[in-house]
Amino acid sequence: MTKRRKYSPEFKREAVELTRQPGVSCRQVAREIGIDPNMLTRWRREADAGASQAFKGSGTPRDQEVMRLKRELARVTKERDFLPRSGNVLRQGVVLRYQAIRRCRDHYPVRLMCRCLGVSPSGYYDWQARPASTREQANQRLLRRIREIHEDSRGVIGAPRMQEDLVHEGETVSLNRVARLMARHGLQGWPRKKGRGRGKPGIRPVGIGNHLQRDFAAAEPETKWVTDITEIKTGEGKLFLCVVLDLFSHVVLGWSMHHRQDRRMVMRAVEMAIWQRQGGWSVILHSDRGSQFLSGDYQRLLKQHTLICSMSAVGHCGDNAPCEGFFGILKRERIQHARYLTLDAARADVFDYIERFHNPRMRRRVAKQDQKLLDVSNPSAETG
Repeated sequence: MTKRRKYSPEFKREAVELTRQPGVSCRQVAREIGIDPNMLTRWRREADAGASQAFKGSGTPRDQEVMRLKRELARVTKERDFLPRSGNVLRQGVVLRYQAIRRCRDHYPVRLMCRCLGVSPSGYYDWQARPASTREQANQRLLRRIREIHEDSRGVIGAPRMQEDLVHEGETVSLNRVARLMARHGLQGWPRKKGRGRGKPGIRPVGIGNHLQRDFAAAEPETKWVTDITEIKTGEGKLFLCVVLDLFSHVVLGWSMHHRQDRRMVMRAVEMAIWQRQGGWSVILHSDRGSQFLSGDYQRLLKQHTLICSMSAVGHCGDNAPCEGFFGILKRERIQHARYLTLDAARADVFDYIERFHNPRMRRRVAKQDQKLLDVSNPSAETG
């Protein structure tokens, strides 16, 4: 069944005007414009009866007003439904508004969306047909690599370390550009949680001093080390981790894990750091006042290998801030987002973080600093 054709009043008036020409019949005009001759004859009869009242439709003024209001309601409803789906881009750039229109073009008319977002349809269609610029192609390539690095780090890397990794791979990219790309596509690192504050200060034990005095800057490697213990919860109980951190490179030189927090675990971590020493000079090894660090075996181990014992005051976690900071980053970026059913699973994940993620990154930073110093110290080819 074919759909009945509808004709506008303007079409009817023009068709009737054709029949008024000399030597032209209604049947001839009807055949030429493809309508029924009887219909055209009726249109002419209505036009002759009253020119001002002809072709106004069969509905009443109320029906016409209702139809107009329905059309207006449908238009306003579409605009209302589209604006929340546009992604709040009214205050954004033109390109983001074009992208919102392209995202919703299967659900809403393009002209309606252009009107709501304050852009022209011709500008949108021109943007659609325009090839991507060199800058945009480079951004897409960088974004693919950023997503890969972000996924490989389990979503913990933010813009500063992301830019550091890209520069290490040979990319020439600024921090602002990386931050802009990550923010635009919803990529971010894990934020740092607010600490609880420090405890009440106590009295330092006799015979042990604080040689660092919160001076955590080290001009050379193997001059200042810090060590501490933290705990990791698993399905089989707590796993304790002890690390020895070099304040020059922030590389974890020694580490040890055990289900018991005893002096042997601490000594194993210190021995691992000693094995990696390149020289035999004295090194300050700073720790808190835990019983493991006050034990006689631990103190004898330090003396045998020319390590100077340094300890924090009671309740002052700021005296060992670098080690506390490392544990905070470890837990924020890895431990808090995992559930360890066994001690072995926790050991494997902590080992992966230290040796595969943290230490290589710290060594790259040291190598980059050394290269900068080497470039400055080398004589110029022109001036000598």
